[in-house]
Amino acid sequence: MHRGQIHLRYLLIWLPFAYCTTTDLPMCKESDYHFEYTECDVLQARWRVAVPNKSNICTGLPDPVKGTQCTFSCSEGEFLDMQSQQCKKCAPGTFSLGTGVAFDEWDSLPSGFVTHGVTTNSGDAKTDCSNSTWITKGDYVASNTDECTATLSYAVSLKKPGTVTFEYFYPDNSIYFEFFIQNDQCQSTDSESRWMKISDSDFSKYTVELNSGNNVLYWRSTAYALQDSAVKPVQLRNIAISGVAYTSECFHCKPGTHSAKAGSARCAVCPAGSFSNKGATVCHQCEQDKYAEPGSGSCKPRPACTNSDYFYTHTPCDSEGKTQLMYKWIEPKICNETFDGAVDLPASGEKQTCPPCNPGFFVTNSSTCEPCNKGFYSNGTACTECPVGTEPVEGLEYKWWNTMPSHMKSSIFNREFSGSEQSTAWEVAGEYVYTTPGDQDSDYLTLMLNVPGYRLPPSMTKDSERSELSRITFVFETRCTADCKFYFLAGYSRWNNEVVEQWKGSNGKQSYTYLIQSNSTTSFTWTFQRTEELNEERKYSSDSAKIFSIHITNVIGGVASQCRRCALSTADAGSACVPCPPGHYMVSGTGVCKSCPPNTFIRADHPVGEAACIQCGPNTQRNKAHTACLSDCTLDVKTGGGVLQHYDFSPLSNVTAFHSSPRFTSKGLRYFHSFNLALCGKEGRVPAICVDNVTESGREVKGYICQSTVVPSEIRSQSVVSTQPFIIGDSLIGVTTKTTVSRISSSKWLFPSASSLPDVIFYYKSSETTQACKEGRSATIRLRCNPTVTAEDHIMLPSNCSEGTCDGCSFNLLWESQHACPLCTKEHYRAIVSACTQGIQRTTYVWQQPLQCYGGESLPAQKVSACVSLDFWLKFGVSTGTIAAMLLISISCYFWKKTRKLQFKYSKLMMSSGGKECELPTADSCAIMEGDDAEDDLMDLTKKSFFTKIRSFSRERTSDGFDSVPLKSSSRYLRDDEDSDEA
Repeated sequence: MHRGQIHLRYLLIWLPFAYCTTTDLPMCKESDYHFEYTECDVLQARWRVAVPNKSNICTGLPDPVKGTQCTFSCSEGEFLDMQSQQCKKCAPGTFSLGTGVAFDEWDSLPSGFVTHGVTTNSGDAKTDCSNSTWITKGDYVASNTDECTATLSYAVSLKKPGTVTFEYFYPDNSIYFEFFIQNDQCQSTDSESRWMKISDSDFSKYTVELNSGNNVLYWRSTAYALQDSAVKPVQLRNIAISGVAYTSECFHCKPGTHSAKAGSARCAVCPAGSFSNKGATVCHQCEQDKYAEPGSGSCKPRPACTNSDYFYTHTPCDSEGKTQLMYKWIEPKICNETFDGAVDLPASGEKQTCPPCNPGFFVTNSSTCEPCNKGFYSNGTACTECPVGTEPVEGLEYKWWNTMPSHMKSSIFNREFSGSEQSTAWEVAGEYVYTTPGDQDSDYLTLMLNVPGYRLPPSMTKDSERSELSRITFVFETRCTADCKFYFLAGYSRWNNEVVEQWKGSNGKQSYTYLIQSNSTTSFTWTFQRTEELNEERKYSSDSAKIFSIHITNVIGGVASQCRRCALSTADAGSACVPCPPGHYMVSGTGVCKSCPPNTFIRADHPVGEAACIQCGPNTQRNKAHTACLSDCTLDVKTGGGVLQHYDFSPLSNVTAFHSSPRFTSKGLRYFHSFNLALCGKEGRVPAICVDNVTESGREVKGYICQSTVVPSEIRSQSVVSTQPFIIGDSLIGVTTKTTVSRISSSKWLFPSASSLPDVIFYYKSSETTQACKEGRSATIRLRCNPTVTAEDHIMLPSNCSEGTCDGCSFNLLWESQHACPLCTKEHYRAIVSACTQGIQRTTYVWQQPLQCYGGESLPAQKVSACVSLDFWLKFGVSTGTIAAMLLISISCYFWKKTRKLQFKYSKLMMSSGGKECELPTADSCAIMEGDDAEDDLMDLTKKSFFTKIRSFSRERTSDGFDSVPLKSSSRYLRDDEDSDEA
């Protein structure tokens, strides 16, 4: 805004009163107006003007005067007196932040704060969120607990860079709580730092730097309860903002606080047994028959003492090794034992011999317990050095409770009065530690245990497939008459714990185990709350929780209760002992290593005895470290017909994520169940990981298959919000077509199929146990062949168990894919031969239907070959028949001719014999040899025509049955004889 415009605006306000000509209005008094500064101009100068509280009530306002420089400010404990434009100290009973403002009273919403609620699902749900706002509770303001998004905002203009500081209590991770700032360019803070950390039992303090100029502060919460359980609201208090130029007034101390000196920057809390009113300079002591908690604005009458006003404990061992049961009043003591009906404090018990020290400790000469040195172990009496060939099993184990261990701390947190930490929340009682009665039944009674970190013992291989680094096991019980709750939290610090498990109501003595997978998980908290109902009376003080023992393995700097025997071999430098070689177990009590049977792995928790060798499941092979069984993503299955089918699931081995169908809470809030799975793989496979990205702890679980809850992205600026991760399967049990392996079943009715090809099932098991799943969770992934499915993540959940499980412990999934089919072979296709067309014949190969294979051998290409058609064979047959007939005729003629020759010879012989049957004629010529070739020549020499020969052949036979055949040679000789006779 232009400088002249700024001045003109205030002068227009002031001039009507300065030059009012109405004589009826009285002169203005100091109570009729107040001073304000104009906006700073480009020279950082401003004017002080008087602004009437009400219009047209007086005249004669002070003239505008030049104000202080815009960089002017007051210190803590001071305020700006606008009359003199000088900083002055606040009076006793008041306080000031100087260049800031503070809000510590929440009887009503302070001026400048705005709260409203909106629906989360972008208008899809019909939920009315108009009443879902932040609610003032006197000392604090509380968030909503429904599924709407409630926002609390405050706008402030800073003349210089400053800070905003506030305290918050954020006990429930079912609420998403964020704080962010938008400047005058509408730029928000980074999304990574805007999400608040979970509180375990007390208010947390949070400070953020602010830039000069206009800033809008936002506190936003959204409840997201997936179960029918009450959600604890976020509590906000003591908001302080620095960086404003000045404050023109001091704030009165609220009841229960006081400031004794002038110029106080804050008010001190009145101690227990005293009270104060608003704006008090001192705290007043309560009367003898009354009491007050810290920060009280009044005193209450003392009640008569009851059994709920004291607790019992075991004293530490004295120099004689004795202890006794002792009773103490709960501090601060609020009851009166002189009233009628009041109980007295019971007398202490007789002294008894102290129990032994906890495992790994020994009793000193002063009857105190001290830890054994490194390389030694103890059962609680004396330390013994581990023998050769063994190593100490280090950890922390508490099962005797005469003193509170140094690693543990007890405290009480009261939501109404903060800072009431006491050492009487949990007390030692010899065989257990238990919760004592608190000031109120709604108090949180916490017991914390901090450890420095974890280290695997040398005998455990470093490249183990298991993700277990350590484990904590504790035995507890709860006895309740009200709606008590017992929480177990784990995290990396006192202020960053997350609820791992919770129990409601009475629970019998039982054991719980939690696997520790990260070295950052070093803080454990047990919290007991008798009821959430706020009441001033101790109705349920007899309700209690007891912890009998706590055991944590592989703790750095821990003590040893036993030694693990191991074999002698090459070891790393500094190793306490050397384990057996991979694939070997230790024979109990001998230190001798013996090889496990083939394809077995070693139990990591008990590598002694033959029982340490665990047989790998069907179609799995042990890893190189002999610590787990793996699948190389291949499988051979023999069908009923004896055909061997080969599977290759390598394309499905990468980590795959998929979501369930949307779920809705009772109020319509949408969420999903997200599954991450790594089907199979060789050494060094990438595991499936599920993380919690709501809190800074970033808890994650790793294994073959895990699940987390994903909420809609509208709730926060990140793309997805993942929370409540848990492992479903961290070890592979087997791969087979059978429906049951190691008591894990995958029933056919979950995923009906009409195919004759059996499904291949992967079986997984988780070693992490819960209250509901005492034997751990299990999972089966059923792979079904479907050549038409091209997507690799076509995964389905059972229709009758839409969340993948019907009992919360056994999960079943169906994965349809073309890569779930056996590899194609020659058995999966057939040949089709076409007719011979124009001398060409084609052979085409097609798949057998229905197709139940993928990959492997491809269909052979079409074959083309030469062929002979039917008309060719017909012509060939006719030609061949004709030739054969002619040949047959020729042969017949030939033999007929030969027969005639024989007849001729025979006739000649008969004529030469002269009728004498027994005489043979003499040869006509010695030149004629056998074979009658000469005769043939003679016949040829006659040179008769062909027709003449035919006629001669056709002559009729003579009466004697012989043919008449002329003999040329005889006739010639006969003529010669006749001629000679005539001569």
